[in-house]
Amino acid sequence: MSMTHYMELLATNQPWNLLIFMAIPVVLAETLAITELALLFTGQGDGPLRRINRAAAILAGLVFAAILLYLVPTVVVPLTASGAWRGWIDVVAVGCYLAGAVPLGLVALLDLGLLGRSLSPRRRLGWHVAAVGGFLVVAHVAMIFGMLDPTLGAAPMSHHMSH
Repeated sequence: MSMTHYMELLATNQPWNLLIFMAIPVVLAETLAITELALLFTGQGDGPLRRINRAAAILAGLVFAAILLYLVPTVVVPLTASGAWRGWIDVVAVGCYLAGAVPLGLVALLDLGLLGRSLSPRRRLGWHVAAVGGFLVVAHVAMIFGMLDPTLGAAPMSHHMSH
């Protein structure tokens, strides 16, 4: 079975690629999501839970920015230039994985105070929650498509039936 470049990246250079490109970002993003839910449920605007949430948001944004800055020139550009993508499933898996940098970057910028300073706390929280949700969507799409055999997305052979 053929594998997507997403899965190949995680399977290569064990355990380092798995730790760098999956475990660290996912632990940070899951910490962010769990603390986000707890903050919404408890209504706490500050305290230790908020500090953990803020730290996870900033670190996740920085980690994903670094991953994006590393993978685009070293993987995406060469694959595109050489036409080495393994079909649309491969592109969706890698594209959605890298798209996670956008919502996590937004959350980091919000928590660093570089974005949304004029927003009310409730409005800023709304952006925060939406960005975390956006990340969860693209991350899960990346994982699902990343685990598929990319040849499943190949154009079907046309079969001519004679009667």
